[in-house]
Amino acid sequence: MNDNNYYLKKSKAVLRAVRKAVIGKDDIICKVYMAIIAGGHVLLDDIPGVGKTTMAHAFANALGLEYNRIQFTPDVMPSDITGFSMYNRQTGKFEFKQGAAMCNMLLADEINRTSPKTQSALLQIMEESRVTVDGNTYDLPEPFIVIATQNPIGSIGTQKLPESQMDRFMIRLSMGYPKMEDEISIMKNRLEPDKRDIQVECVLNEGDIKEIKDKVASIYVDDSIYEYVAKIVAKTRVRENIIQGVSPRGSIALIAMAKAEAFLRGNEYVLPSDIKNIVIETFAHRVVTNVAGAAGNEMAKKEIKDILRTVPVPQIGE
Repeated sequence: MNDNNYYLKKSKAVLRAVRKAVIGKDDIICKVYMAIIAGGHVLLDDIPGVGKTTMAHAFANALGLEYNRIQFTPDVMPSDITGFSMYNRQTGKFEFKQGAAMCNMLLADEINRTSPKTQSALLQIMEESRVTVDGNTYDLPEPFIVIATQNPIGSIGTQKLPESQMDRFMIRLSMGYPKMEDEISIMKNRLEPDKRDIQVECVLNEGDIKEIKDKVASIYVDDSIYEYVAKIVAKTRVRENIIQGVSPRGSIALIAMAKAEAFLRGNEYVLPSDIKNIVIETFAHRVVTNVAGAAGNEMAKKEIKDILRTVPVPQIGE
């Protein structure tokens, strides 16, 4: 069997497994998985109770990853995430005690409810997959993924994440309210005894994930696609309503996500449609507009959509 077909089937099995726990959010599930196999981190931004944490747990189980969950509150310290050194009287030496980040998948719940000092502890972790404690650097397990949940800005006890941290999330997604028929299914699954304990089975192992990530990385990107992305990014930096445009890290993230989308389509090269399908989720949280709060996010999406209409699309056939 062709390796690509084998790992594509395994990927489809992951999506089916997660759908057992997260009902009616197939597009969101797919994009979270795309970010994971593209080597990125995910920010789930929405009101409480719509399934953000359930989504993260389901992926951890389906991917067979060791995961830790940390509830971000004002009293969480950076050392809770990175770890700390403790003096051992018996040996007379300082020993490293692991923090929550020492795992394959870190579920950072309500990340915007903790202090900026604690949030900053995630910057090196998300960029380099390592932690530095008392001058010593420790590598995190491979793969390492952060799936963070965030309550809407303005909710009680929240504060805005700094732009430098937002830029380290490959994508930002909103779960949204479920459709009526999906909400009925959710209530039945949670309240009826014979449906309450839905188990998300493990589909992949660490070796599978590495192979899939390698397959995604090998997807071909034509020079015209690179130029297309560069033109879109350049326009985010000169728009009247945009104070801060997309960084080079954002350009890299968009190409990586497009490769993941091409892989899930069973294709060996990226199409312009792959760029269009994920550009909002990849770019909007990186753009700072002259409008504050939630309206600023909507403005960012509108600006990106307007830019897409003005940039010529490369002619690459199916």
